[in-house]
Amino acid sequence: MGTFIYEGGPRLQVDDRTLAHLQLVVTEKLRRRQPFSFSWREDPSVGGGRTTVWVHAGTSLTFSYGVAQPTEVNRAWLEALALTADSPGGLHLVPEPVSTPSVEQLRAMLDD
Repeated sequence: MGTFIYEGGPRLQVDDRTLAHLQLVVTEKLRRRQPFSFSWREDPSVGGGRTTVWVHAGTSLTFSYGVAQPTEVNRAWLEALALTADSPGGLHLVPEPVSTPSVEQLRAMLDD
């Protein structure tokens, strides 16, 4: 299990595979100097609410992995996550596609 930590405060616990894909999308956006919002749903054990953070070049972020081995990258998932990051609603987790999604499928993910 991995953890995304924003400014030493809000935390998101996800599996290492998901965290690796989030890290690639986040770092690419920041490398391009493109700030964005990132939202996630909280676990029901802590109330089940939603957290949104504003990510920009000056933000202190930590990506902490439970295992040392890197994961295989799913390019279709990176594209789907990047598409959400470029949307008005900002980056949010979408399910990992088992194949390359169509444009219509990507749009449907944004509507969720």
